[in-house]
Amino acid sequence: MTPFPAGGAIDSNASRDTTAHSRPAWRFKTMAESVLAASASAALAQASTIPAGGAASAGAEHDRMANAIRALAMDAVEQAKSGHPGLPMGAADIATVLFTQFLKFDPADPNWADRDRFVLSAGHGSMLIYSLLYLLGYPKMTVAELKRFRQFGSLTPGHPEHGHTPGVETTTGPLGQGIANAVGMAIAERHLAAQFGNEIVDHTTYVIASDGDLMEGISQEAIALAGHLKLNKLIVLFDDNGISIDGPLKLSDSVDQVQRFEAAGWSAERIDGHDPAAIAAALKAARSSDRPSLIACKTIIGFGAPTKAGTEKVHGSALGADEVAAARAKLGWTAPAFEIPPAILERWREAGARSRPVRRAWQERLAALEPAKRAEFERRIAGALPSEKLAAAVAALKRKLADAPKEIATRSASEFALDDLTVALPEMIGG
Repeated sequence: MTPFPAGGAIDSNASRDTTAHSRPAWRFKTMAESVLAASASAALAQASTIPAGGAASAGAEHDRMANAIRALAMDAVEQAKSGHPGLPMGAADIATVLFTQFLKFDPADPNWADRDRFVLSAGHGSMLIYSLLYLLGYPKMTVAELKRFRQFGSLTPGHPEHGHTPGVETTTGPLGQGIANAVGMAIAERHLAAQFGNEIVDHTTYVIASDGDLMEGISQEAIALAGHLKLNKLIVLFDDNGISIDGPLKLSDSVDQVQRFEAAGWSAERIDGHDPAAIAAALKAARSSDRPSLIACKTIIGFGAPTKAGTEKVHGSALGADEVAAARAKLGWTAPAFEIPPAILERWREAGARSRPVRRAWQERLAALEPAKRAEFERRIAGALPSEKLAAAVAALKRKLADAPKEIATRSASEFALDDLTVALPEMIGG
């Protein structure tokens, strides 16, 4: 099957319609941005393997795949009578491009050490990740679990929980926590790659973040550190929908996030978050950047909902049966609740299996490592402590301090401890 192709350049005069095949577009801030966007889209289209005349049909296929996410999100939230349908519906195009064309993962081995990491920092939109896990073929994420959304004991809690749901990289309840965790993941990737080589460690961390994430104070500390360290394997997709739970975002915030990230040393740009070609072009550029990247994706929250899209009414509550039915009609989605047409599900499952040969090749490289080096890598990935070495290091430090006691500042004591402990625990990072 051919990859999903790029479309043409963004039409800055297009109407802001929310139907599946009439995608919204907004004017870019400058003519330069418009020219760059057109050039990127044209280049990606030229590189595509889709034959002449095939772009339109492939674009329709993208719509159907994205609408599968929207339908499952609507259905699960409606059944639970609680949840957030707006973000999954608005970010479905972003997620479809990311997971079918860029993200490296294998549902058959959710804990593959060199998989790309995906962090849904906007954890309130959890049906986005749950829909993806089901569509891509993660064995434990079944339709039955989707139907139990937000129910006690299910694999589909209101906010994603790491260690509970396979495929969830980190728990994202408090806003800002996910993007901060993602910075840590990118630091860990660089540290491990430096010690074990790019043949064993070479993955990217992707984030979907909301305006709420970026308003939290922790996000500033995290993005400043990422920019300073030039963590170029960190890519944040900002779901820039302009809506908060209270209404238009301008009621409470007026920060230009692109300029903010640029000031912190990031590469940053704005795109149409409903144009798969623009999304793909931006991700391709971000992957070749020498800095972390922010892609501000202008989206419509609740995309496809006829009367509630683009409003706070899709932020934190079910659409209602009438609006769900009208959204299905508007999106051209005729399948019953929680059902995905076989052809669409097949394409999603193909996307899920896309990186399996890559994983197997990586496993062969890992097996070929010198045994001691392989054992050390596996120990660190498992999170197992080298108990004997660590105990010996602690004992030696205590003896040293007892033999030559001195009055020192707490920060100096911390420094002495870190200097000794990191010899036994080289994966520990602090200061």
